[in-house]
Amino acid sequence: MLDIAAPTPSFAVSLCPAAEAYDFEYFRDRLAVPAIVNKAVAVRIFRAPLLAVPVGGPRLGGYMSFDLLTLAMSIRDLLDNQPGFPNLRVRWSPYRDTCHTVEWGAPAPDWWEDDTVFGRFYGYSEDAIAAFVRQHPRTPFSAISEACSPTTS
Repeated sequence: MLDIAAPTPSFAVSLCPAAEAYDFEYFRDRLAVPAIVNKAVAVRIFRAPLLAVPVGGPRLGGYMSFDLLTLAMSIRDLLDNQPGFPNLRVRWSPYRDTCHTVEWGAPAPDWWEDDTVFGRFYGYSEDAIAAFVRQHPRTPFSAISEACSPTTS
């Protein structure tokens, strides 16, 4: 009897040393504790290695985004045995134009929080946070600090 199963996409994903990641210097130069990148790993997707920075020090959580859910699940499985990546989870996006994320550590702040809150949560230095905020001014809508609903007044 033939065993016919639905084809499963195979992805060329693997872990490699952190220093091989394209964005290694980007993170190292912006984190409050740059040495944490020495405990990071590069996630190679096909041939592109991207840095997965663990929690530690002021860094409470982390994430990586992927367009394919199966890719996100594969990366979650790869990071599962790595130190510094507690509470791994995949946040599935029901929208075609929004990426799925692999998250670790504490849950991220609510979406409406200030960029400074996010920067501190992800362990960026105060200088890096200030530079980001200067380069990305908030719009009047994004300046609202609490959730709102069109049905409330």
